[in-house]
Amino acid sequence: MATVKDVATLYQNLKTEWAKKPRKLDKCGELLNKIKIALTQLTFLPSNNVAANQKELILARDVLEIGAQWAVAVKDVKAFERYMSQLKCYYFDYKDHLPESAFTNQLLGLNLLYLLSQNRVAEFHTELERLPVDVIRTDLYIRHPLALEQYLMEGSYNKIFLAKGNVPAESYTFFMDTLLETVRGEIAACIEKAYHTIPCAEAARRLNLSSQQAVLEYGKKRNWRLGPDNCYRFTSEELTSVAFSGILPSAELAQQTIEYARHLEMIV
Repeated sequence: MATVKDVATLYQNLKTEWAKKPRKLDKCGELLNKIKIALTQLTFLPSNNVAANQKELILARDVLEIGAQWAVAVKDVKAFERYMSQLKCYYFDYKDHLPESAFTNQLLGLNLLYLLSQNRVAEFHTELERLPVDVIRTDLYIRHPLALEQYLMEGSYNKIFLAKGNVPAESYTFFMDTLLETVRGEIAACIEKAYHTIPCAEAARRLNLSSQQAVLEYGKKRNWRLGPDNCYRFTSEELTSVAFSGILPSAELAQQTIEYARHLEMIV
């Protein structure tokens, strides 16, 4: 049976390893696994007496905070999600019993960026509503993903690309790159629908790719056809048939219009 002292010793070892530059991520992962097993053996976990177990709760929270940052460092998205789901009870349920952590807003902001990068906008707003208004308005870590979400809603994709060089913490870079790939995919999908042809250089500019080689590799991933004039060509049999056949579902549209008019008359 592990004791609080045993967990505290393991945590100090983890903290020391995490502070090293460069970090030995494998070693940190091993220590995290040992600590997680030891934490399940402490009697404070199922206890309702939060105040009496404050020291143990702070210890568990600090371990989980390093765990969340470690998960981002090793690019383990599922592990990050698990660590954050455990941390939320310390940040919200126990907030009146524990001193605030220096990493609270940094990790909550990182979680917002994660949800945004996964296009989970509804969950993004749900998590945002749990935060105090003054934190939303003033905190650097929260303002960053909030601004990105606004840029997405506006369609200001160029501002999102520019925001990559202005992340509030190193750990934000991983999810920022994921978000940029998501945005780039949206832009590429729009290009495919809006253009019959587009010069390679113009495609690179719109996709915010730094070189022709980069856009060639990206175009290859999306199966774009590059012509001898260095222009991409897009064809869609489905879109072409609808756009140029001259046939519209007039009967169906007329029926819908009549139905709308009938409902409107009933309302009036």
